[in-house]
Amino acid sequence: MTIYNMLKADIKILNRELKSEDEIIEILKKRLTKKEFKYYMMKMEGVEKELMQKELKSDDERFDEIEQTTIKKLNAEKLKHELTTKV
Repeated sequence: MTIYNMLKADIKILNRELKSEDEIIEILKKRLTKKEFKYYMMKMEGVEKELMQKELKSDDERFDEIEQTTIKKLNAEKLKHELTTKV
């Protein structure tokens, strides 16, 4: 799955076109924590949940927190604005 498809699936309202893949990855590196960024990249690669938990060194509860905060941050207007190009 590409970063574009992942973001379009996770961001609820996206009114503009996304920037290039390299720019998006740089923005996500800057705006997400290391574990959130690592989680999102592994999710994009299709890694299984158990393997993600082992890699992130987290239990079920902490993994769910990482997942929820990542999605919440992606839906923040400030980050959405950074990820998109001006029309």
